[in-house]
Amino acid sequence: MNVFRKNDITVRQLNRDDERHLVRWLSDPAVLQYYEGRDRPHDAQMVREHFYDEQDEIIRCMVEYRERPIGYIQYYVLEEDERHEYGYDDVDEIIYGTDQFIGEPDYWNKGIGSLLVQSMVAFLVGQKKAQRVVMDPQAWNARAIHCYEKCGFLKVKLLKAHEWHEGEMRDCWLMEYRHSSPT
Repeated sequence: MNVFRKNDITVRQLNRDDERHLVRWLSDPAVLQYYEGRDRPHDAQMVREHFYDEQDEIIRCMVEYRERPIGYIQYYVLEEDERHEYGYDDVDEIIYGTDQFIGEPDYWNKGIGSLLVQSMVAFLVGQKKAQRVVMDPQAWNARAIHCYEKCGFLKVKLLKAHEWHEGEMRDCWLMEYRHSSPT
């Protein structure tokens, strides 16, 4: 089922046939350097557990560019524990989180990531009525941070030792896109 289509990007919910793409991408050290870690290559069983067997409210999606699967994106309403961790306890707004990666390195550095993030933000604001969209990239990942800043995200809080990656706890930036309603 398509979540949205915009320009050359299609985002659709994962299906079982997508498992093979996820296994290939998440066993590629070039991709793992940025997502999950090179010390955590995924086989089919790990992909099933991580992307298909979860019983939560995360919407897991395949990203296609010009009809070709090239990556993964997920989105979700921020739950109470994440709202607390990120400092949104007293914020009475609809806040979505998102995580994504381009799994085909041949499609890196071509503006497709920016197009994907901008399209997802437009979907979440327009269709899901999100007032904020947040991400938490690792602080060392300058390329991702630059992409998100290009898309209107701002660094709002350094999350010290937030995510386990390649044998150590890494700092992450809480980045936020804030939708301002027209007055």
